[in-house]
Amino acid sequence: MRVPFLDLRAAYLELQGEIDAAVARVLASGWYLAGPEIEAFEAEFASYCDNRHCVAVASGSDALELTLRALDIGPGDEVIVPSHTFIATWTAVSATGARPVPVEPDEVTYLIDPARIEAAVTGRTRAIMPVHLYGQPVDLEAVVAVADRHGLAVVEDAAQAHGSRYRGRRIGSGTTATAFSFYPGKNLGALGDGGAVVTADPELADRLRLLRSYGSRVKYRHEIRATNHRLDELQAAVLRVKLARLDEWNDRRRQVADRYLTELTGFADLTLPTVAAWSDPVWHLFVLRTPDRQQLQERLSAAGVDTLIHYPVAPHRTPAYADTPLAAGAYPIAERLADQVLSLPMGPHLSAEAVTAVVRAVGASAGLAAAR
Repeated sequence: MRVPFLDLRAAYLELQGEIDAAVARVLASGWYLAGPEIEAFEAEFASYCDNRHCVAVASGSDALELTLRALDIGPGDEVIVPSHTFIATWTAVSATGARPVPVEPDEVTYLIDPARIEAAVTGRTRAIMPVHLYGQPVDLEAVVAVADRHGLAVVEDAAQAHGSRYRGRRIGSGTTATAFSFYPGKNLGALGDGGAVVTADPELADRLRLLRSYGSRVKYRHEIRATNHRLDELQAAVLRVKLARLDEWNDRRRQVADRYLTELTGFADLTLPTVAAWSDPVWHLFVLRTPDRQQLQERLSAAGVDTLIHYPVAPHRTPAYADTPLAAGAYPIAERLADQVLSLPMGPHLSAEAVTAVVRAVGASAGLAAAR
């Protein structure tokens, strides 16, 4: 059988009646921007994240960049970021004129290592941007402790962590601000791009609302220099439908991950994800490591199993940063991960039969000698 990496069509078909009705409601209303769907979604998502304010924007990248701008972070400032992450974390910092300062991950969790952060703090540091990569929560207590000692903001990149919990608390409720992406493949995905910032700070939320809409509260009265970063009513209506099912769909992801973790143990050349006792991940991705990645990926493809690599090039090795001092940085852990990580199919619509097919294909792949 063919096992797709992620079946977005199945997600639509399960909710087709509700999504079609939501879209029809917006179309019939004649109100397509800055209307009741946005207002309702912001209230519902803030409540879901156990927070006070939500500001919906056009993308996850906008959510990160606008939060930094709302904190007056810009040229001459530094923001600490993981060396292993999707490049949007870095480019959001660069877009403000500030400088991303990479910190290596813990090689077990793949997440930014709080023990390494303090050494990266300088007099120019303004914020720490931990990334809850693959749906796994970062050790926020340790990150916040460093931030508090140095008077820094903590801006969480939760683009892959909708619904995750850290020490029983929902991600999006415990720091300066948390940025989310609603890219279609996310745990909470729109039918296009979208994003949001949640925060308990009313002044920060107000500043974000200005930044997303030409610096204006009242039409043609522009208080600050800003451009357009608005989420539209259609996407908000779809997200409201999907938000009601997010916990259920995250539970389905956990069931898939539990099977992988149980049935793929014992292979000498595979390193499976590690989940800390205080972590409740939502398994946006199931990422294993192997020194024989290319061989494994090719054999899985031949067996009908689609895989992806998240991410094949560390940000400091990309052409985007080739003309910066970061390109010469020593980030060996990030480079090893870029060479070894492989993402197996994951999603709420992955059938039990499909999971079995993935497990069998991995087990049958040459070069994975059983340690049993």
